[in-house]
Amino acid sequence: MASLYRGVLAGLALLFMNLLLILMARPPSADGASTAKSKISAVFVFGDSIVDPGNDNHRLTEAKADFPPYGQDFPGGKATGRFSNGKVPGDMLASRLGIKELLPPYLGDDLPISELLTGVVFASGGGGYDPFTSIPVNARSSTEQLGLFLKYKERLKASVGEDEMTRVISEGIYFTVMGANDLVNNYFTFPLRPHQYNLPSYVKFLVSSAVNFTTELNEMGAKRIGFIGIPPIGCCPSQRKLGSRECEPMLNQAAELFNSEIETEIHRLNAEKTIQGSKFIYLDIYYNLLELIQHPGFYGFKEATEGCCGSTLLNAAIFVKNQHACPNAYDYIFWDSFHPTEKAYNIVVDKLFQTTMQY
Repeated sequence: MASLYRGVLAGLALLFMNLLLILMARPPSADGASTAKSKISAVFVFGDSIVDPGNDNHRLTEAKADFPPYGQDFPGGKATGRFSNGKVPGDMLASRLGIKELLPPYLGDDLPISELLTGVVFASGGGGYDPFTSIPVNARSSTEQLGLFLKYKERLKASVGEDEMTRVISEGIYFTVMGANDLVNNYFTFPLRPHQYNLPSYVKFLVSSAVNFTTELNEMGAKRIGFIGIPPIGCCPSQRKLGSRECEPMLNQAAELFNSEIETEIHRLNAEKTIQGSKFIYLDIYYNLLELIQHPGFYGFKEATEGCCGSTLLNAAIFVKNQHACPNAYDYIFWDSFHPTEKAYNIVVDKLFQTTMQY
């Protein structure tokens, strides 16, 4: 009996080894599940001040953050141009994807080739999909950011050759984060666009502009594009009604409308994609950030309505230059009157990864 038992075990072991050899010898599947298909060469980000790490530091604009108190909790306590007390979502996305800990601005000083090869940011504080949005603050619009991307491709090609440039571009992951300025600092601030469009029509104009941006980026070689929606802008400290702890409903409704329509368009782009291997996904930042604002204590925050640097329209960007911030930004969801703290961003990015890992 013992010899029979040993014989069965030996047979099972041999069967297991044969199966293992077959699996190891099997060629990569055609459905994109192979290791080669899942490679990530670099991370690229387009957008506004939510992700701008300092592209406009040398530009004449009020939408910059290369001075204290910005960066007080950044490594070395340095104000790099990031609109927060520390890191911003581009850094966190690159880190969680295993590329690098900090995602630098494309227009940063003396970027080495190693940085160019692993990804950069083209975002501009104050930018948007509507070209008019960028004019008052002298920011770079979405179209101008695509122009920077084209220059980046030419620069990379000159440094490493066309084949390597093509590989980096095609294996990269791209994120775009815009739209908030189009609503807050354009439609709800200046009379031009409301004279031309009612709100639903303007949102459709923005969505169309965003789709065109995504399509152009795809045609320039970007195959995997994550589209991050507009956050609950009515809950920013500067947008709440004076003395109120309630979010401004009209702004939030506009953001929700944009997000709903762009999500539908992203699904359409996936169904109609013409460039082989392309993948588009919508990433919800709206409800992930709103969850923090509505339940601050659960996430370890003590203040959800005030900004660490203040809460008025003049408590952000160049207007808070060299002002004192609160002693403990860790307690605050918002750093200044528009932008969240590093801690809040970290939680939101973690939520994005938890809900979209299947992609």
